[in-house]
Amino acid sequence: PYRMGNGAAIKRGARAAKGKNLAMIDSDGQHTAAHLQRLWRRFISADLDMVVGARAPKDHASPFRRVGNFAFNRLASWMTGQKVTDLTSGLRICRAAHFREFLHLLPNGFSYPTTSTMAFFRSGYSVAYEPIEVQRREGRSHLKIWREGVRFLVIIFRIGALYSPLKFFLPISLFLFTAATALYIYTFVSAGRFTNMSALLYMTSLLTFLIGMVSEQITNLMFARRERD
Repeated sequence: PYRMGNGAAIKRGARAAKGKNLAMIDSDGQHTAAHLQRLWRRFISADLDMVVGARAPKDHASPFRRVGNFAFNRLASWMTGQKVTDLTSGLRICRAAHFREFLHLLPNGFSYPTTSTMAFFRSGYSVAYEPIEVQRREGRSHLKIWREGVRFLVIIFRIGALYSPLKFFLPISLFLFTAATALYIYTFVSAGRFTNMSALLYMTSLLTFLIGMVSEQITNLMFARRERD
């Protein structure tokens, strides 16, 4: 009775599928059946858990999207520790059982490629990118650059914090520690004292680091339990 979103359709399809593998393709005219055949050959020959069609930077719709996708690819690569070539590509083939492990993480909107790619990487599954040349998109994209950009950024950090918490919390802790040290040096040189603000920044830095350590242990326990099951 109402629109649930692209991600919701993918989740329902994944639950209903009977085969061992899932193939996903955008319906905007960019991809063809030949692209899927190319991905399938790579998927089978390399015995992968997921293969994703990687578009060339020039194939993205506008300069803003090219810059945004480049930044998101670099950020996701750092968070996952693996090279992410095309974070938002909707063309992919993957193991159905592995994909269903992350259904609870997938949003109902347009960001399922971002979430599933990062989840596969952080879970240690084999992921490869197959370069493809896409057709020009038919119609107008429903994605708003700034709004969806913020959403993609939140998803990257959410998945990163879930699967690799220290990579999320440690830079924040180091930034606060550096700021506290710089402020302490300035106030000590100029006024000869240690200020409350410096103490607050040091304490916040320490608490952020400890939260990251505890989160890392929880993540390790979660994976250990899943492997036992």
